[in-house]
Amino acid sequence: MKKLILVLVFFAFVFLDAKAQSSGNDRGGFGIRGGVNFSTFGGGDIADDDYSQRTGFHAGVYNSIYFGSMIALEPGVFYSVKGTKNDDFVNSRAVLNYVDVPVLLRLHLTEGFNIFGGPQASFLMGSRFEGDLFGSTVSFDTDNVRERDFGVVLGLGYNLPKGLNVQGSYNYGLSPVFKDSNVDVFNRGFQISLGYTF
Repeated sequence: MKKLILVLVFFAFVFLDAKAQSSGNDRGGFGIRGGVNFSTFGGGDIADDDYSQRTGFHAGVYNSIYFGSMIALEPGVFYSVKGTKNDDFVNSRAVLNYVDVPVLLRLHLTEGFNIFGGPQASFLMGSRFEGDLFGSTVSFDTDNVRERDFGVVLGLGYNLPKGLNVQGSYNYGLSPVFKDSNVDVFNRGFQISLGYTF
């Protein structure tokens, strides 16, 4: 199922790239983007000090399709390492690997600055819990994490010269992370990204 999803996303990108090239708009185009994740779990059922941020990364591709001079639609596909950590005696942490598929709408306020937002579907590629015990890392896989996660992305970006761009965003998960749990927790976190549009 996961391979089918990735194949469908790939062909969607090929189609969108062809549409963008045929539109004659040289501002849009295919690009690559990567950066740092600062992820944790959130939700009304947990206390603020239950979890702390865990650093991960994201990397992938996007396609900007302009409608006029100010508005652009930007679908993307990114591999993203999320999770959280707990400052307990074993420094326990959750490591969740997803393929994120955001569909963002960008509003270009000036030549450089833009704001963006939109829905994001995430597909779980792997999940494990880790801890440090007697100087070594203990790790085990878990199947209690939901295979799909849906959320919203909001952020601010800036276009640099020569196709470079930087952005900061917040990912607000709407689906509970775990399948069987008395407490609903959600993926939440910030991302800082550097991109290049070809």
